[in-house]
Amino acid sequence: MPGTNLTREEAQERARLLTVDAYEIDLDLSGAQEGGTYRSVTTVRFDSAEAGAETFIDLVAPAVHEVELNGKSLDVAAVFRDSRIALPHLVAGSNELRVVADCAYTNTGEGLHRFVDPVDQQAYLYTQFEVPDARRVFASFEQPDLKATFRFTVKAPSGWTVISNSPTPEPKDDVWSFEPTPRISTYITALIVGPYHAVHSSYEKDGRTVPLGIYCRPSLAEFLDADDIFEVTRQGFDWFQEKFDYDYPFAKYDQLFVPEFNAGAMENAGAVTIRDQYVFRSKVTDAAYERRAETILHELAHMWFGDLVTMEWWNDLWLNESFATYTSVACQADAPGTRWPNSWTTFANSEKTWAYRQDQLPSTHPIMADIRDLDDVLVNFDGITYAKGASVLKQLVAYVGKEEFFKGVQAYFKVHAFGNTRLSDLLGALEETSGRDLKTWSKAWLETAGINILRPEIETDGNGHVTSFTVLQEAPALPAGAKGEPTLRPHRIAIGCYDLDGSGKLVRTDRIELDVDGERTVVPFPAGTARPAVILLNDDDLSYAKVRLDEESLRVVTEHLGDFTESLPRALCWASAWDMTRDGELATRDYLELVLSGAGKESDIGVVQSLHRQVKLALDLYAAPEWREAGLSRWTEATLAHLRAAEPGSDHQLAWARAFAATARTPQQTDLLQALLDGREVIEGLAVDTELRWAFVERLAATGLMEEDGIAAEYERDRTAAGECHAATARAARPTEEAKAEAWASIVESDKLPNSLQEAVITGFVQSDQRELLAPYTEKFFASVKGVWDSRSHEMAQQIAIGLYPSFQVAQETLDATDAWLSSAEPGAALHRLMSESRSGVERALRARTADAAAATA
Repeated sequence: MPGTNLTREEAQERARLLTVDAYEIDLDLSGAQEGGTYRSVTTVRFDSAEAGAETFIDLVAPAVHEVELNGKSLDVAAVFRDSRIALPHLVAGSNELRVVADCAYTNTGEGLHRFVDPVDQQAYLYTQFEVPDARRVFASFEQPDLKATFRFTVKAPSGWTVISNSPTPEPKDDVWSFEPTPRISTYITALIVGPYHAVHSSYEKDGRTVPLGIYCRPSLAEFLDADDIFEVTRQGFDWFQEKFDYDYPFAKYDQLFVPEFNAGAMENAGAVTIRDQYVFRSKVTDAAYERRAETILHELAHMWFGDLVTMEWWNDLWLNESFATYTSVACQADAPGTRWPNSWTTFANSEKTWAYRQDQLPSTHPIMADIRDLDDVLVNFDGITYAKGASVLKQLVAYVGKEEFFKGVQAYFKVHAFGNTRLSDLLGALEETSGRDLKTWSKAWLETAGINILRPEIETDGNGHVTSFTVLQEAPALPAGAKGEPTLRPHRIAIGCYDLDGSGKLVRTDRIELDVDGERTVVPFPAGTARPAVILLNDDDLSYAKVRLDEESLRVVTEHLGDFTESLPRALCWASAWDMTRDGELATRDYLELVLSGAGKESDIGVVQSLHRQVKLALDLYAAPEWREAGLSRWTEATLAHLRAAEPGSDHQLAWARAFAATARTPQQTDLLQALLDGREVIEGLAVDTELRWAFVERLAATGLMEEDGIAAEYERDRTAAGECHAATARAARPTEEAKAEAWASIVESDKLPNSLQEAVITGFVQSDQRELLAPYTEKFFASVKGVWDSRSHEMAQQIAIGLYPSFQVAQETLDATDAWLSSAEPGAALHRLMSESRSGVERALRARTADAAAATA
């Protein structure tokens, strides 16, 4: 049941007119085990600046029974339309509104999501309100700058637990009555309801005790490593309270691992919800633990930046997310006792790569985006909002100084606590503490789109001594369709000089830090200095730019990429090579050889796993079609060799096992997968546990070697929610017309699948090895996508629009079909953006294939 859009102008007018005081929300969830609808009663008190004014409150509900404004009943049929209730004839000063409605449980991860665990057949509920979905549970003025206090009263089934933003009370007759929250925005209120398993602890500092809780479903309790999660959480509390000089602003801190969650986590004040895939049922690599820790710290940072101080409107969403991302990685890198001192390597390897990709799409936009309405923000949770923004904050810290940055942040929190702000409020505080004028910096970095390229220009004499060194900055044209102009920016960067030592390792021998501005910046390199083997621009990854190596550095790096003694310069070189591959500057076959020569020396498991994904993507999309199978065969043989050679029981062994399972293709290779499943063959140290079994099953299904009976038997071993999704993926992956038709019908022709199962079926349906089998669905996709978009909730429609786009049909015909659809279907801005982004991927793949084919004849 899609809700009506809200424009920025409407929100500004409503904020001008209203000051909201308090909500009292009474929900009867006693029938949650059966589902359907539930009674929602909202009482909200607010002030109006004008007598006789009219406004509206938001509500998405199947039925509204009563609307009472200032003691007078309103005609529901006259005032309730779509997702708005009109509020006429307000009085100046205090007003009171009461709304009685029936609201609906969802299975889409929006509003009040209801999930039934196949293990115990119990229902589990949680809310997800960002961006505009509190209105699916209670009547609300759904915008971030109309903060209020919230008092929740919830009737739940006997034996269940109810968790909200305020401390959990003792229930009376199965009714849970919470104390009012501090003043917060609607989108960070929360309710989590069900027979959840709980572990409790506390954080104690300077005489204050903050209760801590961790929750999950009982079927996951045996896998919940609460001690590890509490340890990361306490490190975050220590680090953030010191850096922000502001005590944790809420009464308790619960972290709830919930099922079928669409995002990684959500920063509900004092009641953070996290996807329960982070409760690991099987062995995972340390990269997964690092990612989970970053997610935990990201949400904890939001308690200050986002919850305590909140953006006025969604154009500053980037600042919320970028700040949380930057500080979470900084905490991982710097907090005493951290397990991940190399977290900036992970940031460069994953977040930056995401940002660079997003910034080269036709939808690229300034970090501070122009958010006209809710539709704009719903598709703006992207690589620019999170990763480019965080990268630019890292650049800002280098520009103003770390100590000055955090002093400004401290002043910002003290002045604006429990209020709403704009970007200018933060920049003003940073100008005060740093003495820097940030207006020019802000205009160049935050108000323009696109990416810069930095290249070294180095000249040497006959003795190999550097005679001149210049950094060249380029501002490439923005992608076709993007708004704005190319912009040269000021960059604070480090330049690393590396030489091979006696053992063949690349060691940094010098570091130069300077400001790069304009097209040419001369580097103060001492005359007569011998040229280093490798000169690396943007060493330490201080700025945000695509970096290229000079010819000599590229030669050495190609031979010795795995020989850097530190993980960050390796990650920067890997990222540069991947970017060159995507840009068609490095042929896919040459990228494959680079990875094969260096991946075995790569110690950082997160980088290794990224290389696995990138090689597979390059071979599937960027390789010349006539060579692709040869490339895939070479890669798969290498993955198996690395699997057999890896240290038994190591993270690298597990990662190579998964890479092998993703591409196994010959009868001998698929026989090995089957033998590992059956136990007929054992690789020392490799635990073929639940999740790895499913990886093997899904590949065997995709290659036509496992039918329904085998999939069903595997599901019998794992009759859980995760097992149900894996089985759905395997069924949809089978290479038959019947399997594809069945999967397509369940996704497109029916809306019954919950979000997690829909995602699982899409994952199985789209197989890069099945291009011919999937070709007929290109026309079907374009015939159905607009109807799906108009009739489904945002999350469900976006899954389909992105997931079923024919990305592997890399041909001019796909571009032509997309262009024809864009011109005839007249999609709204959000859907137009998603389709243009997908089209751009096909266009890029065509260019890269041309480069790869040319390399074969060079």
